[in-house]
Amino acid sequence: MKRKSPTLQQKKSRLGILFVTPWFLGFVFLFSIPLYKSFLYSLNTLTLGKGGFDTKYEGFLFYKQLFMSHPTFNRTLIEAISDILINVPSITIFSLFVATLINQKFRGRIFARAVFFLPVLLAAPVLSLENSSEMASIASTITGSSSEDGGFAFTSFELQRMLVEAGVGNGIISYITGSVDRIYEIISSSGVQILIFLAALQSISPSLYEAAKIEGTTGYEAFWKITFPMLSPILLTNIVYTVIDSYSTNALSQMITDTAFQTLNFSLSAAMAWVYFLIVSVILLVTMTLVSRKVFYYD
Repeated sequence: MKRKSPTLQQKKSRLGILFVTPWFLGFVFLFSIPLYKSFLYSLNTLTLGKGGFDTKYEGFLFYKQLFMSHPTFNRTLIEAISDILINVPSITIFSLFVATLINQKFRGRIFARAVFFLPVLLAAPVLSLENSSEMASIASTITGSSSEDGGFAFTSFELQRMLVEAGVGNGIISYITGSVDRIYEIISSSGVQILIFLAALQSISPSLYEAAKIEGTTGYEAFWKITFPMLSPILLTNIVYTVIDSYSTNALSQMITDTAFQTLNFSLSAAMAWVYFLIVSVILLVTMTLVSRKVFYYD
């Protein structure tokens, strides 16, 4: 009996399973056991014994300590979540804007692409300089005033005043000024996203733009009717990547590490990690659910 050849959909499904298999194997053999162990640590007090760690079941005691008695966890957690909610849209929009800009044909565009990717390689030195007193002294030298009297050059005070005078809402003002105040962080975190958007832009068929131009479509209309829908699957990918990237680069992640390896309180550190992990997972799930509804797949 002649064997029936698989359909195109079946071939795509098999390829999808093939691509997911390395991640699945890595998760099962490298991550599932540590995840399980960390959850057990968060429910037990660990003491060093002769054969390793001895555990004493405490239930959710350490979770209660985090929210009821820990001096800085609640504030640091709120700051970390706020950073994610501000950084992810800002980085995504900035990356899309820059990728669209450097995708145009102009002299020196290779150099321009290299310049925008350099912050990825130099992120640590730039951010450490931004947060140091040296940056404040440089700013005070430029402006002739100190940061104590409100003369720091890299704040958004003037922008905030202009937006208030223009009648913009307080929520929008807070978001815009928050993004401006962390411009170094946004630029240094956008390199990978810019490259992904740039690759996606170059994969769009020029015939779509040619047909649209013949129909009299403007550049603005072409962006929203062709470019943006074709980039929507990559937009979802970049949003997920940015959320995960922001997850491990903030003060809360450092607090979790310090609690485990400096104060040697592994149970409290595990509780911190699980609280943070669950909250970010909810943010990621809500974001994917909302964005995936608008994703356009071109077949």
